Amino acid sequence: MEDIQLINEHTIRISVDLTDAIHMIDEASRNVKAYAHDIVTIYEKMPAFDYTSFCFYAYDSAELFEFILGVEPRNYRSFSLDAPDSFFFTLYGGMAALYDMAKKCLHEDQSA
Repeated sequence: MEDIQLINEHTIRISVDLTDAIHMIDEASRNVKAYAHDIVTIYEKMPAFDYTSFCFYAYDSAELFEFILGVEPRNYRSFSLDAPDSFFFTLYGGMAALYDMAKKCLHEDQSA
């Protein structure tokens, strides 16, 4: 389970594990349309990070990540993320499974 440590009033340390990736995938699969941008972005951009890290905020794809946290890291000046490789590999696999549906949702939104 995610663990958020308040280092000081401006800094937090976030730790996640495999179960958090599964929780993110479950949430994304229940709400593909709502998380379509995050799903597509994670799937398309994570290979550049060798699948073992990802900056959710660099690509404005943090809604799904923030769902598991219950806190907005943007409210702090600094935060770090500690996550095992299994978190990232599992998250990528889940996003890969949802990618076609999410891409379709984005296309439909752009056509409307």
